[in-house]
Amino acid sequence: MAKRSSRSSSTADPMSIHYFSSGSDHDADVDSLDGRDLSDLVRSFIEDEHVATTTTTLTHHHSDSDEDHSVNPNSDLEDLLKNTSNDSSLLILRSLVSKAVESLETFDNSRFDRRTNVMALLRSYGFNAGICKSKWESSGGLAAGNYEFIDVICTKSSIFSSTQSQSRQRQKREQIEIGMRYIVDLDFAGEFEIARPTSQYTRLIQLLPRVYVGRPEEMKKIVRLMCEEAKKSLKSRELTLPPWRKNRYMQTKWFGPYRRTVNQTSSSSSPSVKSNDRFSAVECRAVGFDAVCNGPNGECRFALPATTRTR
Repeated sequence: MAKRSSRSSSTADPMSIHYFSSGSDHDADVDSLDGRDLSDLVRSFIEDEHVATTTTTLTHHHSDSDEDHSVNPNSDLEDLLKNTSNDSSLLILRSLVSKAVESLETFDNSRFDRRTNVMALLRSYGFNAGICKSKWESSGGLAAGNYEFIDVICTKSSIFSSTQSQSRQRQKREQIEIGMRYIVDLDFAGEFEIARPTSQYTRLIQLLPRVYVGRPEEMKKIVRLMCEEAKKSLKSRELTLPPWRKNRYMQTKWFGPYRRTVNQTSSSSSPSVKSNDRFSAVECRAVGFDAVCNGPNGECRFALPATTRTR
């Protein structure tokens, strides 16, 4: 099995990378991490006492009132979400993902793996899409975990399959950066839910798209901002920030080491449909974390709040 020591740069031809159906291993996204991100990944103790700012314009506030904020984080989040509006390939990808998700909602979501089927649909359109499965062990203050999401690497075939006329193909090719990687998360907003959120944090959650399709650089900033605001919200409620909502943990979900597979067979026991069929399904799990106790094997367990969201 081929194994890459580091992710190729965005200018490299992604088709030269051999993605085997059984999966190819990829290291953490270190090359594209800025100093702040890299620090988050190696210094676990920093989040136990302090929350660093996303930019120099963001400051710490613990009130539930917007009037107490000299800078509104809502504006920062809106700017980050709108920052990709001129990316032609991203707009095309968002449209296709939106259509795929809509088609899934008409089916019995308990039967199929929605993530796998969205990936299969994107591949049927010529996109180099795959399922990325990140998994990491406990280290320092980082709790062990795993996560799955879709990524899409822009290639020549995806460009020409996504446009209609030859004139549009030429126009799109000029605007699309070959090798650009995009991340697709089918329940992005749900990953930031916390117990007893303040009204300010609730507004931020409402701004987040349920289905996120975007570039890694913007996504990292969004994740960091949301983790900072989650800690402020929980602190104002005198609640402890759970390990799985710390910035380091959240960043590792999408930017830690991962295995990429293009198998169109669900990793779960549920069957997946073929790429030319219609799509359905969703994985379900519960989230909630009012209190912590030690599990029999030393793991952290969290008590679920009265109303628990599942997906």
